[in-house]
Amino acid sequence: MLASRAGLIWLAPATAIAVLAGPVLAGLAGTVLPAFGYFPSLGGRALSLDPFAALLAWPGLPASVWLSLGPGLLATVLSLGFAVLICAGWQGTAVFRAIERALSPVLSVPHAAAAFGLAFLIAPSGWIARALAPLAGWQVPPDVLILHDPWGLSLVAGLVAKEVPFLVLMMLAALPQARPEQSRKVAQALGYGRAAGWLKTVFPRVYPQIRLPVYAVLAYSMSAVDVAMILGPTTPPPLSVQVLAWMHDPDLALRFQAAAGAVLQLALVLVALALWRGAEALVATLGRRWAEGGARRAAEGAVRAGGIAAAGLTGGAALLGLAALALWSAAGVWRFPALWPETLGPAAWMRHGPELAQPLRDTALIGLGAVALALVLALWCLEAEQRGLRPPGRTLSLIYLPLIVPQVAFLTGLQALAIGSGLDGGPGAVLVVHLVFVLPYVMLSLGDPYRAWDRRFGIAAAALGASPTRIFWRVRLPMLLRPVLTAAAVGFAVSVGQYLPTLLIGAGRVQTVTTEAVALASGGDRRVIGVYGIVQTAAALVPFALAIVLPAVLWRNRRGLRHG
Repeated sequence: MLASRAGLIWLAPATAIAVLAGPVLAGLAGTVLPAFGYFPSLGGRALSLDPFAALLAWPGLPASVWLSLGPGLLATVLSLGFAVLICAGWQGTAVFRAIERALSPVLSVPHAAAAFGLAFLIAPSGWIARALAPLAGWQVPPDVLILHDPWGLSLVAGLVAKEVPFLVLMMLAALPQARPEQSRKVAQALGYGRAAGWLKTVFPRVYPQIRLPVYAVLAYSMSAVDVAMILGPTTPPPLSVQVLAWMHDPDLALRFQAAAGAVLQLALVLVALALWRGAEALVATLGRRWAEGGARRAAEGAVRAGGIAAAGLTGGAALLGLAALALWSAAGVWRFPALWPETLGPAAWMRHGPELAQPLRDTALIGLGAVALALVLALWCLEAEQRGLRPPGRTLSLIYLPLIVPQVAFLTGLQALAIGSGLDGGPGAVLVVHLVFVLPYVMLSLGDPYRAWDRRFGIAAAALGASPTRIFWRVRLPMLLRPVLTAAAVGFAVSVGQYLPTLLIGAGRVQTVTTEAVALASGGDRRVIGVYGIVQTAAALVPFALAIVLPAVLWRNRRGLRHG
């Protein structure tokens, strides 16, 4: 595509925008019309407010709305707060580099696998209760409602464990433009401690750059389906889960009510974003007064200790949860309150291993296809930018459109359109929808390394007569092999973790390890959940290992490229 005709390079931004915005807008249209009663295939040929009337008449609506808004806002506040504590207290130190290495693998763990692992830790018969049993004198699991608690606290914990590493990574990407080392030296010269200096000089310049990722975290936390099904309340569930239940109800008339619920979910996210934007202005005013107040070492120790605690809680919960998944997948007899199984063996793997062939195949084919298309589009856009075509205004913010608009708000409409056109139920349709979510992450992962590439290499190649296209293929792309592979690994992990797009657009006929794992959640068999959770995690982690190994092997005789 890049090599054929130079003129095609100028189509890159429009193509990417169409890929990202087209399905979202079409899906929203397919949701809004049934929400107002227009769905000809189900007999709705006139606009009406009956679907909203039915939605308002549902007794569980107030609680369901609160379970969407409250835990979503709380999870976002905690995630951002933990990320800020980690960076403010330790950024630029050896401890921070260790924290970064510990949290990086957590970023690639699918949300469902992380939620299962956390459930195995905090359940009344989980690892934490087993460790406390000798001290508390428990011989049976305590009668405490932890999982599916009515306040959604376990759901908040699962979301925080996954979103803190994401926000830390976004801050790391934004830090170079904030010149943190220069700011830290100036702050130290004026007598400020590390944490106070970072919060007063660096964070105000970092936050505007991570505002859209924070909004994406808020939108996801309010509308997550897979994590909510595993950890969230059930009577009633959060609104997004209830909308999915109405979508799959045998009574097709409930599709109108489901569409109205999806529109309400979108409205809730918009309200939450407006509230967050207002809170930003308030915090900015208070922060300005605090910065002008001159406190130089206020709560320095508390901030640094809080950063270590935040990193330990989030990283520890995810890593220990994965260890619990692995242990349960091989456990034989494991009675409470024993901390370790009485026997270990491959029985669960041998029993369920053959069942994994089909989901693994579909996961790999869909993921590889979506990543390949995303890499082509991302490289196409970034190369166009390097050749002088920069997107106007805030066009770049459209990258976050599929991440900020709740999935349930447009995927329900997109499913209706896919059914009407006969395109649902196949891996190809699922692949296209996965691309909508994979492309933003590939763009975000690849953008900074691509723009930071030393252009003097291109100037030298041009002086030797190389065309821009030849420079791309023979110079830039080989030198950026590691970032390209890392972006591909991130995209593949995102594809592996997609539950709702696969379920709705695949019409239940496309099986991936994630859809199968979440489907098994209601069964309660920890051994089979452990097997699927570990396979799901391994499917996301293997590409990261290849992204590390392949450049070292391919460029073993070229030291500069090997570490590039």
